[in-house]
Amino acid sequence: MNSPLSAYKETSIKTASQGRLIVMLYEEAVRQMELAADLIKNEGKARFDDVNKSITKAQAIISELMSSLDMQAGGEIASNLMNLYIYFNKTLLEGNMEKNADKILQVSRFMDDLRGAWATIENSVPTERAVPRTAINIAG
Repeated sequence: MNSPLSAYKETSIKTASQGRLIVMLYEEAVRQMELAADLIKNEGKARFDDVNKSITKAQAIISELMSSLDMQAGGEIASNLMNLYIYFNKTLLEGNMEKNADKILQVSRFMDDLRGAWATIENSVPTERAVPRTAINIAG
């Protein structure tokens, strides 16, 4: 049985506009990277499986963002985003293997900047009618 909070989250995802979903993906990726970096800095080797789990979630979100790019219609912007996402996943892989919080936080800062840009875009575009869809599990 789902808790009221889980039900609320599921409904907010299912009814979100496309722009809002992108912002939510960025927010969750940043949250997972910050969690991983905190675990590395504060917990030591005992929590490395949790670090890996958080980084893997962030990488899955980045991969989802990559797959959603329309390279034909998006032109240079889509191409630049793809290159950034490839760099982010590579850097997260290195940060995970090395348990290097600085590399993880570097990607987190870049992603947070992009999240801010998408939030600005989302807020400046007239609200589209949200269509219920199958939820993407960004909460893990």
